[in-house]
Amino acid sequence: MVSVLGVYDMYLAVHGLSKVYPGKRGLLAASFGVERGELVAIVGHNGAGKSTLLKLVASWLIPDAGQVTVDGIELRDRLALVRKIGFVPESPNLHEGFSVDYNLALFASLFGAPAARVEDTLKEFKLLPFRRNAVRTLSKGLKQRVSIGRSLIVDPPVLLLDEPTSALDFETTKDIYRLIHRIHSLGKTILFTSHRPEEIRFLATRILVLHEGAIVFDGPPDAYFQSTFYQTLYV
Repeated sequence: MVSVLGVYDMYLAVHGLSKVYPGKRGLLAASFGVERGELVAIVGHNGAGKSTLLKLVASWLIPDAGQVTVDGIELRDRLALVRKIGFVPESPNLHEGFSVDYNLALFASLFGAPAARVEDTLKEFKLLPFRRNAVRTLSKGLKQRVSIGRSLIVDPPVLLLDEPTSALDFETTKDIYRLIHRIHSLGKTILFTSHRPEEIRFLATRILVLHEGAIVFDGPPDAYFQSTFYQTLYV
């Protein structure tokens, strides 16, 4: 476990991050650091604060307190943030009525990626046969590939995935696992939320457990699967 004192020395540093919703618990003063190249699973019961944590790191939500830095830099504007952190929400926020091409090209244009990145992304994510298809006609798995590809089109070093295999069938889930492993092998730092033990075991190099908005466990997979936290969640 990384001490709070050492958080600021980490590649991705989260210090005192809080978000409390009216009438219910949110995220409470979370502090942790992530080394470059880690693949971290964030687990916990529904409502523990997992999605809130990712949305705060990605600046989709404004924190009540705390800060996030990447490589020692606090990201204060959208352009700087997108170039450092890619975020894939559980429900892809794509323009459903437009083509795969359009969705990628629009994001590239907004954030200054070269046009060639669109072609590269179509190839890398096996989307060339679907480039002219409206997003609404795609399967959930293809939509997830478009969403992940779009989040990486400006080549950010950090990728956040909120329940990346939610509602996917077995074969599509395995395809997404292979995709995540390939992205990780390129040196990306990845944080993902999950409620699937097999997914956590297969992907994660480190596990954070959230309970009622607080981090109650931070350690390697072997220690997690032998802990009472795993027993409480899944057994």
